[in-house]
Amino acid sequence: MKVVIVGGVAGGASAAARIRRLDEHAQIIMIERSGYVSYANCGLPYYVGGVIKEQEELTLQTPESFWDRFRIDVRVRQEVTEINPAEKTVTIHALDSGKTYTETYDKLLLAPGAKPTVPALSGVSSERVFTLRTVEDTLRIRRFVENQKPKTAVLAGGGFIGLEMAENLVEMGVSVTIVQRPKQLLAPLDADMASFVHAEMRRHGVALQLGETVTGFRQDGDSVLTLLEESEPLHSDMVLLAIGVTPDTHLAKEAGLRLGIRGSIAVNERMETSVPDIYAVGDAVEVTHFVTGQKALISLAGPANKQGRIAADNICGGNSCFTGSQGSSVLKLFGLTAASSTGINEKAAQAAGIAYNKVVLFPASHAAYYPGAQSMAMKVLYEKESLRLLGAQIVGG
Repeated sequence: MKVVIVGGVAGGASAAARIRRLDEHAQIIMIERSGYVSYANCGLPYYVGGVIKEQEELTLQTPESFWDRFRIDVRVRQEVTEINPAEKTVTIHALDSGKTYTETYDKLLLAPGAKPTVPALSGVSSERVFTLRTVEDTLRIRRFVENQKPKTAVLAGGGFIGLEMAENLVEMGVSVTIVQRPKQLLAPLDADMASFVHAEMRRHGVALQLGETVTGFRQDGDSVLTLLEESEPLHSDMVLLAIGVTPDTHLAKEAGLRLGIRGSIAVNERMETSVPDIYAVGDAVEVTHFVTGQKALISLAGPANKQGRIAADNICGGNSCFTGSQGSSVLKLFGLTAASSTGINEKAAQAAGIAYNKVVLFPASHAAYYPGAQSMAMKVLYEKESLRLLGAQIVGG
């Protein structure tokens, strides 16, 4: 059996290792567009900030270690440009040499992930405007920070990556302003819980301009202007776009695979696409939300790793099912921890038409008689009639 895997980060790498454990003789080829595989996206901001000292600590495996340990053929800096389901081939472009070639497959696994959402705004291609998704992005930002020593930064977006970058830049002495259209940070939180995050960010000098719309960017000497719809432009030495991610599914679309919400790849419980012998996992696929039963996009490493192993089981003749995701996440922000959510929040419950109630608690982070216990704000949602738990949010020490 010959398996070709497109994408080598969370889902792709997990699937490759699992396939090898299940089948000693399978030929496994993993194609990765970037120069790195099996790396931790969550750790990237901490390398920029110097908390993670060595670049090697970001990558769990290398192409060489994959071959030495698993006999998996990992090809980095190569991009799959076309899928031909009828012929069961993929066309691959080697980015360094310019060579183009085809590879046959018996089973194909798509794990292309998601790409940073980059709006069509003026000035977005400025060398001082960054996105952060890959190791290459991280190295580029770190070189800029080390060489240019910026004093000010504007972060467009208040999600996980934006807030982690804000913390790391502040710890390096950079003055940070976060701008975003929603009126609160961390969308998985309800507004009342997000207020604790707002207070912590402001306590560390982060300026928040919420409810603001960015309309473009303009180079101004050695700084960049962030243009706003209703306020004066913001001057800064650098800008980070962190307004979300979009499923990277152009290959699937061009190959005729059925798509789901927001252009994601539609899959069944076995992670099979609408085309025989093609599977898909990770940030590019739609999933069933475990609580609501509705289709959702949940871009987290945990579900991607699990989906990769499930797809591998089925590629090798098993019968494993992915029954859904709760979207559990946790984030460190200065002295605060935000277990930003598991399950659904009030906004999601209302959108799903669920009759719910809530309870808010303030327990200690550990037994109160032991020194050092800190208060946590905990909000739990439950269904009124059945008392079924719907979701929880915790922010605190």
